[in-house]
Amino acid sequence: MERFDVLIVGGGPAGLGAALILGRCRRKVLVCDAGAPRNAPARGIHGLLGHDGLPPAELLRRGREEVRRYGVTIRDVEVCDVRRSGQGFEADLADGGRVEARKVVLATGMLDVIPSIEGMIKYYGRGVYHCPICDGWECRDQPIGVIGPAHRAIRAALQLLRWSDDVVIFTHGPAALTDDDRRLLEKHRIGLREAPITRLEGDGEELSHVVLEDCEVVPRRAIFLKTGEVPRSDLPTKLGCKINGDGTTEAEFHGSTESEGVFVVGDASPRVQLVSVAQAEGAAAAVRINAILQDEDLASR
Repeated sequence: MERFDVLIVGGGPAGLGAALILGRCRRKVLVCDAGAPRNAPARGIHGLLGHDGLPPAELLRRGREEVRRYGVTIRDVEVCDVRRSGQGFEADLADGGRVEARKVVLATGMLDVIPSIEGMIKYYGRGVYHCPICDGWECRDQPIGVIGPAHRAIRAALQLLRWSDDVVIFTHGPAALTDDDRRLLEKHRIGLREAPITRLEGDGEELSHVVLEDCEVVPRRAIFLKTGEVPRSDLPTKLGCKINGDGTTEAEFHGSTESEGVFVVGDASPRVQLVSVAQAEGAAAAVRINAILQDEDLASR
């Protein structure tokens, strides 16, 4: 069975960010990636210095090319299970393979909850978004909608006023709003539609309207979803990490968790979900892991 210094589960910006630093530290690293990155539908990544607007697939292509220069192994395969074995870990891969590692980095991310509404998938990443910080600039001065439960949607709608003064909340059903909530929306001129959504419409490339069950057609050029997210993997739970109420895994900025030897970075951690932050978390975890491995190496001599 092949043994690595570090097994990295997930080959997005966080996982590759960790792999780059560890590879440069001459560590034997395996990155396993199951594909289907969270931001794949996006036209471009924003807020990443030097790469603003770069398509997600191109960032990953360049990232893979860079880490391979430092001897990092990348396999396009899902990691089905990871368990403790001796002083390290043993992992089962979906292709039947099995590997050992001294440390494990989980960069498995989160999955967005996407409502089952006609047109939602069609315009996902082309008018339907999740992150105002990531995509708000591209929607500036356009009519914007927010879909989600009232308690989430109100906060997002207030934030989106930075980019547009025409914001409407769609609760896709009766909203559990207090009188104070309604006064807040009225004060900031945020619209509210409680009728269920029938479909999203556009020209096939750009979103233009939200059609409601009561036959109202509401012009919107962008929709931001506040419908939640769930963990993409149960490996943090299997390995004994603490899971927060929102589904993220409790971890320090350098990725350390309550489970010794297990590091969690990227969107699965409880911090800001930006590509730049994910990459930084991966790098910070790599520095920490290399220091731990160095201490272990010196102690064994």
